[in-house]
Amino acid sequence: MRLIGVGVGPGDPELVTLQAVRLLREAGRVFVPVMDVAEQGRAEATVRAHAGHDRVERLVFALNERDDARRRESHWDAAGERVAGWLRETGGTAAFATIGDPNVYSTFGYLAATVRALLPEVRVQTAPGITAMQALAAAAGVPLAEGVEPLVLVPLARGATALPAALAYAQDGTVVAYKGGRHLADVVTAVKEAGRLDEAVLGTRLGLPGESVTPLAEAAEAPYLSAVLVPGRRDARGGKL
Repeated sequence: MRLIGVGVGPGDPELVTLQAVRLLREAGRVFVPVMDVAEQGRAEATVRAHAGHDRVERLVFALNERDDARRRESHWDAAGERVAGWLRETGGTAAFATIGDPNVYSTFGYLAATVRALLPEVRVQTAPGITAMQALAAAAGVPLAEGVEPLVLVPLARGATALPAALAYAQDGTVVAYKGGRHLADVVTAVKEAGRLDEAVLGTRLGLPGESVTPLAEAAEAPYLSAVLVPGRRDARGGKL
């Protein structure tokens, strides 16, 4: 029995690794996270470009829940029980498709922990995927990191309070902020106060139709799943080596 967390990238079916495609096609069941069982999520849309539709099953998660821990964990429990039940019944391989990488701010970690508790003999693996910060750097034409630059990634779903410290730590390095759309004004203020607004970019709908990369200074609003890239300060070729 195997449970494999498969990273399917930021949403573009072409940004899926060959390994991920193979695993999705070989798995007896491909589980995908959704907020509503009646709606197709971004991970599912990507999977369906590569794997047979009859093997795809939706699992409901409270993906945007930040305050009600009981509600959030009840969804983890239900999803884990469903996956463990399928594995126990078939003894096969199940894949769980996750946007980006399964080891970077992914729902897969919670699912895997639940399944392990229910089914200790299960073998858990992950297949890496392209992250939003890589997609944003490529779309913006800006190297994500060079030489000895630090690369700091901060989630801003609960607010932008961690961003000033990240910018202070990586004074000459790169800072990437995820899920800051709801706090865009605070993000802009923090980056401006750090003296780095001119270089910063905002990416929305990365890997999807309507993808947009704009200067952060010109941004008026952004969806929840957006990313901000504040590139490292680079004055000369190879200056950070």
